[in-house]
Amino acid sequence: MIVAAALPLVAEDGAAVTTSRIARAAGIGEATIFRAFKDKEELLDACVAEAVGVDHVLRELASVPLDEPLPARLTEAAEALCAHLERMGTVVGSLYASGHRRDRLRSPEARADGEPPEDGRTRSFRALQEAVVELIEPDRERLRLSPERVAAAFLGLLFSRLPAPGGPAHAPLTPEELISVLLHGTLTDPGSA
Repeated sequence: MIVAAALPLVAEDGAAVTTSRIARAAGIGEATIFRAFKDKEELLDACVAEAVGVDHVLRELASVPLDEPLPARLTEAAEALCAHLERMGTVVGSLYASGHRRDRLRSPEARADGEPPEDGRTRSFRALQEAVVELIEPDRERLRLSPERVAAAFLGLLFSRLPAPGGPAHAPLTPEELISVLLHGTLTDPGSA
């Protein structure tokens, strides 16, 4: 509850947000924050963990009805993932811009099977990719590539749609444009290539 109330404030003010303002937004006393977190830095770290965590977007992806047409399923997925990326970028960027540059990364633990350890970013990406594969799977027989390869292409296009300077002509692809390119390419007559 505290982190949920703090996130929009952290996105707005970064590390300059006060615990009294967070307490007011959460509808609690300021002392309650310090019963849940040892200090403001720990609260900010919890906000970063929530912003970069993928649980929320995984729930959204799981709620996309599999009986919708593939373009609609992928458009919903793109919108959910874009909102997640925007939220993550806003919170982390605001904290960074306001001087919160703590390095809280831990070394990944060694795996028993001898494989290199997975960091949180790799685990998150793998979970997102698996969720997108599930959305594509009902159309496996209609695809030239496996759902795993289509999911990789989808995420690659989605994660590379950075805004470019130069106005609307250089704006990133909309989710609908991205799905159209993914499923149909860019040729007006794909058979003419």
